[in-house]
Amino acid sequence: MTLCNDTKSHYAEGMLRVCHLTTVHPRNDIRIFLKESRALALVGFDVHLVVGDGEGDADIDGVQVHDIGVKPLSRIKRILLQPKRALKKILSLNPSIVHFHDPELLPVGVKLAKYGIHVIYDAHEDVPRQILMKCWIPRAIRFCVARVFEFYENRAVTKLSGVVAATSHIERRFSELGLRTVNVNNYPMSEELAPVDGALPPRLKRVCYIGGISKMRGAVQLVHALSLLPDVRLTLCGHFDGPDFAEELKKVPGWAQVDYFGHVDRETVRRVVAESIAGIVTFLPGPNHIDSQPNKLFEYMSAELPVIASDFPLWRKIVDGAGCGLCVNPESPTQIASAIRVLLDSPQKVKEMGRAGRLVVLEKYNWPVEAKKMVDFYKALA
Repeated sequence: MTLCNDTKSHYAEGMLRVCHLTTVHPRNDIRIFLKESRALALVGFDVHLVVGDGEGDADIDGVQVHDIGVKPLSRIKRILLQPKRALKKILSLNPSIVHFHDPELLPVGVKLAKYGIHVIYDAHEDVPRQILMKCWIPRAIRFCVARVFEFYENRAVTKLSGVVAATSHIERRFSELGLRTVNVNNYPMSEELAPVDGALPPRLKRVCYIGGISKMRGAVQLVHALSLLPDVRLTLCGHFDGPDFAEELKKVPGWAQVDYFGHVDRETVRRVVAESIAGIVTFLPGPNHIDSQPNKLFEYMSAELPVIASDFPLWRKIVDGAGCGLCVNPESPTQIASAIRVLLDSPQKVKEMGRAGRLVVLEKYNWPVEAKKMVDFYKALA
């Protein structure tokens, strides 16, 4: 990840100590470590990252990683134990700014603010709307749980120094509370998945999906669409939303055309997108999807890969505006299959859409632009 020279010189900031904190995400999380933590270290902050993964302490790319121990398998135990460990570690580091990434750490953030530390809440998701889509919460109480959490979240963040929001929709929600906010979009590092030396290998009769695999992310409809395209295969990368859903998906017509790779490293992602004719992001309509900006959408674009995306107003504006893909009804396997067929039958369209997507990433949807906004926000606090 790089920032332009102007960015480096303009934002150099001495050695102010800042600490990113997560007890849920891995230490190499794309947003938390690869983008935010490394961007701050690059411009001269003394950056520490507190995680709970059991892999030990480390110094990676100028970021000091502190491990508070592997997180318990039980969600309840994790919520009860890890925040206490995190609070103890943070206080021992004595940072000027703490930037935390998990909603369950809101009580820790409030406590740290009482010590005079500048505390930033990184809102990756619109959590109250996300709760409405969580299958493990009984449907009868989801609305009530969402309302209670939103009330608590709104009260808690008023005690913090500010909110970094992953989308403009989330940023508006918190700014309306009178909070100091900034929208730091999760746009890609433009060169990470780019074609090597600008050259793409031959495209195969294959599409790809990379990310969490669940019903609400349209996995059933996508696999079913394959049964309408017997000459097409799907490269599926990511974790299933539980073993029960994995078994359910394997029974869907079209599964025989799926190559499931599980969780993969970034170099494998580069290879997968390079050999595909389209990247799929056909999330189903839901309160937390309509206004979201999935990172994978922009990563596909950065890799010069056409996208097939859900026909939500915001997503259509992005895709049509860039001329980088096709929008479909995500609940219709037939429409998904038809979009794949359009690209399969037109290699020239694949090239044109891929180039258009990459161009708009280089011009607009890229991480260095967002990194400058984040560093400005830090300078205002400091």
